[in-house]
Amino acid sequence: MSGLASESSALGTLLTLPVLLPMLGAALTVVGSRSAALQRIVGIVVLVAVAAIAAVLLVVADHSGPIVEDLGGWAAPIGIALVADRLSALLLLVSTLVTLAVLVYAIDQRITDYGRGTASTTFHPMYLMLCAGVSLAYLTGDLFTLFVAFELMLTASYVLITRRTSAKRIRAGMTYVIVSLMSSLLFLTAVALVYAATGTVNFAALAGRMELIPPGLRTILGLMLLVVFGIKAAIVPLHFWLPDSYPNAPGPVAALFAGLLTKVSFYALLRTQTLLFPREGPWTLMLVLAVLTMLVGALGALAQNDLNRLLSFLLVSHIGFMLFGLAVFDAASVSGAALYAAHHITVLATLFLVSGLITRRTGTVALDRMGGLLHEAPVLAVLFAIPALTLAGIPPTAGFVAKLGLLQAGAAAGPWPAVVAGVVILASLLTLYALVRVWVRVFWGGVKPPIPDDDPNDEVAVGTARSSVPMYAATAGLIAASLAIAVFAGPLSALTGRAGADLINREPYIAAVLGTSR
Repeated sequence: MSGLASESSALGTLLTLPVLLPMLGAALTVVGSRSAALQRIVGIVVLVAVAAIAAVLLVVADHSGPIVEDLGGWAAPIGIALVADRLSALLLLVSTLVTLAVLVYAIDQRITDYGRGTASTTFHPMYLMLCAGVSLAYLTGDLFTLFVAFELMLTASYVLITRRTSAKRIRAGMTYVIVSLMSSLLFLTAVALVYAATGTVNFAALAGRMELIPPGLRTILGLMLLVVFGIKAAIVPLHFWLPDSYPNAPGPVAALFAGLLTKVSFYALLRTQTLLFPREGPWTLMLVLAVLTMLVGALGALAQNDLNRLLSFLLVSHIGFMLFGLAVFDAASVSGAALYAAHHITVLATLFLVSGLITRRTGTVALDRMGGLLHEAPVLAVLFAIPALTLAGIPPTAGFVAKLGLLQAGAAAGPWPAVVAGVVILASLLTLYALVRVWVRVFWGGVKPPIPDDDPNDEVAVGTARSSVPMYAATAGLIAASLAIAVFAGPLSALTGRAGADLINREPYIAAVLGTSR
């Protein structure tokens, strides 16, 4: 018995580290802010450690069920609980690997050192605090702490998105922060109403108490949370802020945001809707939102000449694929949505990093001012082609594997989900067409001279003929992670299948948190 208690205590302690380590690392990088080498080492070591911990949590959660730690010794539902189940541990692992690759890229691009000549740089502390917020969002077991996690991410992300300030970047940052603050205000209101109606904010406890409140009130609370996470996940028609914000962020920051923030919001939507508002059969409203998100995003991408705006619209479009999995609302479709989220984290971050490499070489994001890079930079062409084919869902990539699961679930769920499955195929073809247009404009045709950087104070070189090896290596590392998802599609599909069954069943999560299985 003492051995089991000791093991449980060790796992509980391990569960807190993905949140605590980035916070401690951020504090250390503030203390050592004058040392670029110290900040870089701390950031990389912390993220490597968090990735290793996430891998352990995933293995244990898959083998033994959800891992729970009651902070401060206060048992749920009174105290704050951290919970790692199959879904949260998987997304935590993938997200941490992406943050590690983006950090390596950012360090070598020197965006991390902007401003170091006159003051200590804030990049590393804010980057690690953002990582802490992401970890907390995945692991928290109550609604209020989820709100705290989003506020932590918002604070850090606003600092990161406005680095290398210009009037255009400040305007984009203000749009981002105003929309985020509005959604946060609505989120806090929803938390207060949930507590007033049920007397708790603990997810596991809410799963039972939500069924006891009047149906009308339950519907209103569910819709409020849908709007909150819909804004943060850029669901159409709440997506308007994203294509104006992400393209104006520094390249690695845009890659991090594109890879993580919308998927964290989708995770929150998936967790709250399946746990607190279970349904029998497909969710019609979400089917409609999924169709709108897929088509508006894909058609918006076709109208763009700015490479980063094009990728931002494709990001919006493919959020709709995950919404489709949630809308069907069965174990198979939720499993497909989880696998698609894991794949999407890697592939969108990769494409934004490749965009940064293209911009560094050409000096522009305008597609009509590029050309001929296939001959000038064949490695860069390969780095673009693989994630582009993956995002479009061409066999046998990870995108194809994830979409196949969604299509199978939709086809089996009834006539309307089957129709939306056809929209998934259409949106995939539009994605392929948009990315083929990028390929033709950027890599084919005559070579165009790079456009030199017109900012003499810019510490990040653009319009140069070469990019360094670490930037290429970080991008290639994410491509390798995406390829690994395809190679290990069988085990990963089985894992997300078990995660999807847990989400729909709910009982393993509730029992673990409330103590009936401990």
